[in-house]
Amino acid sequence: MPDQPHAGRQGLHIRRSGSDRLFKAVCVAFAVLFAALCLYPLLLVLSVSFSDETEVLRHGYSLWPRKFSVDTYRYIFIRSGSRILTSYWVTIVTTVAGTLGALLVTSMISFALSIKRLRYRNIISFLCNVTIIFSAGLIPWYMVCVNLLGFKNSLAGLIVPSLFSVWYMFVLRTYFSDIPPSLYESATLDGSGYFGIFWRIAVPLSKTALLTIGMMYALSYWNSWWNALMFIERKELFPLQYLLYNVLSNVNAINSGRVPAAAANIRLPAETVKMGLTIVTIGPIVFLYPFVQRYFVNGIMSGAVKE
Repeated sequence: MPDQPHAGRQGLHIRRSGSDRLFKAVCVAFAVLFAALCLYPLLLVLSVSFSDETEVLRHGYSLWPRKFSVDTYRYIFIRSGSRILTSYWVTIVTTVAGTLGALLVTSMISFALSIKRLRYRNIISFLCNVTIIFSAGLIPWYMVCVNLLGFKNSLAGLIVPSLFSVWYMFVLRTYFSDIPPSLYESATLDGSGYFGIFWRIAVPLSKTALLTIGMMYALSYWNSWWNALMFIERKELFPLQYLLYNVLSNVNAINSGRVPAAAANIRLPAETVKMGLTIVTIGPIVFLYPFVQRYFVNGIMSGAVKE
């Protein structure tokens, strides 16, 4: 008789293990299916970029090139190779400087607004929140940036206008507010000022939020073309996205006949150029993300044990 409960518990344990294995198998199968669905469009874009334009127009997109061709990349890199390298450099400088600057500005404002003893912090938060709902308009913004701040044809015009996001500021402020005030009080008793508290306590305990928002800022700067459209006229300062937009516009203009008669008989690969430009644009991000992911996961784990 005494063995029956033990056997029952053992049998129950076996059934639970079987259900756990089934649950894990379903989760793995779902993850594999979801990964395949996410990978399929990328493989399709890559295949079309290496396909012949005529075959794409005749048969449509396919997962494997019906007729392999590198005409797209020959056009992109031979006709615009040096400009693309220059634009890559401009985009990298803009992304790195903009992300670091945006993180510094946003985190410092968020930390200040998370301090309950800050005077008028509710009024400051309200004024920041108003800018999300209301805007002065495009023309006043452009006049301030060009006439007052001098952003015309400068890297500052690509960086400074996107240096601060109210939405990210509120996210960081919420995270800073969750840090126990006793840590700040202890640091104050040890003679540390607010900047020391921010740099030595708030920042290390907020790696999760900082890494996440830093990634969002970096993607925003990497994919940005609006600031270049507004402020940049010199081709050597074109970021990657705006340069590729111009290349695609030139291809469409030539193929539509809106060009001089000397180029009227030229037919460029429009569909494959679109896919090739997509690969050129997202390629560095795709190859860089596996290396960045390790630090991002470490930041999540360090934030998970925050007290």
